[in-house]
Amino acid sequence: MADFGGVSGGQLRSFMERIEHLEEEKTNIAEQIRDVFAEAKGYGFDIKIMRQILKLRKMEPSDRMEQEELLDVYLHALGMIPQGAQEDEPEALAA
Repeated sequence: MADFGGVSGGQLRSFMERIEHLEEEKTNIAEQIRDVFAEAKGYGFDIKIMRQILKLRKMEPSDRMEQEELLDVYLHALGMIPQGAQEDEPEALAA
């Protein structure tokens, strides 16, 4: 393949083919993930909650704690958590 304007056609084709291959793999993996979620749903698990847990597990502990504290402050400010509510309630609402 010839060079044109300082661009190597062979090298460009190689990059493009690698990217296309990775895109195919990404699509296949996304399908597999959907299948696992569907299987979990079949066993009665809540998919929304599972997605929230996955998001929380990816976070650094300090970032997660900061987010949970902000969520608590905002919920109190909106009156969604009564004043004097027990502070050590599960933080299941964090997302």
